[in-house]
Amino acid sequence: MSGFWLTILALLVASCALLLIAGGRKQRPSAVDRDALNKSFYHQRLKELEEDEEQGVVGERPEMVRELQQTLLLDIPQDEEGRERSVGRWVLLPGVLVLILVSLGFYFKTGGFAQVLSWQQVQKDLPALRAQVMDPAARPLTMEQLARLGLGVRSSLQNDPQNVNDWLMLGRIGMVLNNAATATQAFQHALQLAPNDPEVKLSYADVLTRSPDPQDNRQAAVMLDEMVKTDGSNLRVLSLLAFNAFSQQHYPEAIAVWQKMLQLLPADDKRVIMIQRSIEQAKTESGKQNSHLALSVSLSPGAEKMLPADGVLYISVADGVSPVPVAVKKLPLGHFPLSLTLDDSNAMMPQRLLSAQQQVQVRVRISRDGSANPQPGDWFGLSAVTSFDGHQQLAVEINQQQP
Repeated sequence: MSGFWLTILALLVASCALLLIAGGRKQRPSAVDRDALNKSFYHQRLKELEEDEEQGVVGERPEMVRELQQTLLLDIPQDEEGRERSVGRWVLLPGVLVLILVSLGFYFKTGGFAQVLSWQQVQKDLPALRAQVMDPAARPLTMEQLARLGLGVRSSLQNDPQNVNDWLMLGRIGMVLNNAATATQAFQHALQLAPNDPEVKLSYADVLTRSPDPQDNRQAAVMLDEMVKTDGSNLRVLSLLAFNAFSQQHYPEAIAVWQKMLQLLPADDKRVIMIQRSIEQAKTESGKQNSHLALSVSLSPGAEKMLPADGVLYISVADGVSPVPVAVKKLPLGHFPLSLTLDDSNAMMPQRLLSAQQQVQVRVRISRDGSANPQPGDWFGLSAVTSFDGHQQLAVEINQQQP
């Protein structure tokens, strides 16, 4: 940075020197040129008078010659030294000051001076930000702090481009900030430096899996398949492989991987519920979900008149015995009558799937403020308890108000 300021200083000094040199040069009138021109004119005029006298046009040539000589004497330049004019250099000092102020002013206004100061501050804060992000007991960094940390790490990599850990950190910061380009490029650099590092490979496969480009998804699938062959019990690799398959609509592959994860996890692990829901969702998307509830929702005239503009529709399915719902679905208000389908992917708990119920009761509620809990004045409809054989169709009319 000192080199930059030295360059600015050198340019300003050179500009000021040129201004002083050019403005301080002496200026003199072109007296010599005018004298030569007068002499040339005098001799030319004498020659013309001689020619006119020979032709008899002029009869008083001596008198005209004397007038011509008198005119020439009157136009002789005065003392050249007395007519020399010079500009004192001290007069140019205000111009030098203006040049410096205008140049610096334009730089501070348009040259990114504030950004440079901010970048320098980030460089100073980088060690503290690193320590905070690496300390599990420390307060999590805000988005603004993460952005500053990313800028600091990127600047640090300019001086140490072989630092794999910094490339990994930059990639993870890019993912948190939803900057896919930064994350992809950072993990790619890290993989080039450490092609056999499992953590680097998994991170790069993760960002490729989340990419909207199908080619990136396929590349990630190839990498994950190779990693599974090396370590088939790595839950992180299996989870990412299942997600990759699901995003590419390879539902049977995703289900198979999730089922393998269920075999590796303890029964009381919290991740079991999420995996079971994912399996049911994959079955639904693939068309292999055999059990479903077809529902038609309509409005009474009174409910239609009081329909809120920004309301939310909550649909819950119970077993007719327990008030705890078996399945729940949330939708923005649309046009009525409304037709939709519920299945095991909408289950509240994997232990109580919709397909396992013998009877169902459907409650449909319009929430005016989006609250999941019923509020006084909310309109709702309730079906009767109906036997369920896995392919039931029910109609519910919203015709009551919450007291």
